[in-house]
Amino acid sequence: MRQRLTRTLPVAPAVVLLLLFLAGPIAYCVLIAFTDLQLTGQAHSSFVGLANFRRAFGDAGFLNAVWLTLVFTVLSSIVGQNTLGLALAALMRRASRPVRAVTGAVVVTAWVLPEVVAGFLLYAFVRREGTLDAVLGWLHLPRQNWLYTLPILAVSFANVWRGTAFSMLVYSAALDEIPAEITEAAEVDGAGGWRRLWHVTLPMIRRSIGTNLMLNTLQTLSVFGLIWVMTRGGPGDRSQTLPLFMYEQAFQNSMIGYGTAVALLLLLVGSLFSVVYLRLLRTEV
Repeated sequence: MRQRLTRTLPVAPAVVLLLLFLAGPIAYCVLIAFTDLQLTGQAHSSFVGLANFRRAFGDAGFLNAVWLTLVFTVLSSIVGQNTLGLALAALMRRASRPVRAVTGAVVVTAWVLPEVVAGFLLYAFVRREGTLDAVLGWLHLPRQNWLYTLPILAVSFANVWRGTAFSMLVYSAALDEIPAEITEAAEVDGAGGWRRLWHVTLPMIRRSIGTNLMLNTLQTLSVFGLIWVMTRGGPGDRSQTLPLFMYEQAFQNSMIGYGTAVALLLLLVGSLFSVVYLRLLRTEV
């Protein structure tokens, strides 16, 4: 017993901090999700059971937010950041050192910008009479008010621009770990570039792909500031993802209990994605 206490003593402060600042708030959120707690006009809250969750699944706004969250996550994270990050990492391996340095600096700069700053930059780029509109006019192409006609596509593009650097860095490290002799052997056997990519490269970096997808997906599910700066969930609710819907219900409509229930459902969505990715990571190459 004394040896066990001695071994666990160094990690005790970390465990206490996790319980205090992570497990404690989560437990409190679970508690108030089953109440009718409000910000104003209420002296005491009462236990309502599953009423908040039943209300969510019967709320057209919530179902719309779920659908837009899935669209936003698939477009900007699973397809956009993941694919573009892999493409950039593969191309930079064949590029010259100056090209790699410039490309890496540009992509990483977008990643390290604060979310609000990135949102304002992309808003100025895609808004009516913005930079993109000016380029389309210069090319004699029809102009678009992207934030009005295709708002979810505009914010998805913004998230791809901001977050691709992480995928690029992950895949750059993964590609560097592939033994050169394996690639050379496949090339000697007559495998072209696409066949080497599909049958050699992707299987050997499969675990990095799964890890990158899991981290990117969880980060994308919680994106709030970028969309809030660009569209505030509008026009109407056409770009209102779950984090924005949760904020509206909890702090604008003052329904803390209902908003927290939505937050727990968002946590459940993220958990489902994590389970899928962890099962993909379980199998060894």
